[in-house]
Amino acid sequence: MNALSSWLPAASEDAMTDSLRQHFSSLMLPPAAQEWLLMLWQVIQTFDDYADGDSVDRARLDATIWNTLVALPQNPFYAQHAGALSAALSTAILKWQASDTVERAKQPSPKSFLWRAGYYDIVLLVVQLVHGPAAAMSVAHKVLDVYDESLDEYMKEFGNA
Repeated sequence: MNALSSWLPAASEDAMTDSLRQHFSSLMLPPAAQEWLLMLWQVIQTFDDYADGDSVDRARLDATIWNTLVALPQNPFYAQHAGALSAALSTAILKWQASDTVERAKQPSPKSFLWRAGYYDIVLLVVQLVHGPAAAMSVAHKVLDVYDESLDEYMKEFGNA
């Protein structure tokens, strides 16, 4: 990653980030697309932790501010595909807010579980933008299977299992 364009603190380099990095590489995504997706992952995880009242250390907060306001919009892959990616981001945000609404009302469901996975919709769009619709169709199941939380885990998180 270009140290001047993105900022992923060491703390964000966890097993999931490593798994995503390997997955994006196996999908033969260009470096700028991989970098954008990894920054987006970091930003989403930080915002989600903050919304849940979890601790967010200063380095991670600083990275999130930088990535959100500077690095994500300046990323060359994003710049080339801003129209499509912006629309997908807005949908993912709305889906996350919908799941958060029902979760906070103590009414999570298998549907709200699916709403949380909007990030993987964006990954699938990136694959389509890079490789075309036919290639995206052929690997869509592999892209979406990377979502590693199970419905049982989700329901247990809210005491509904």
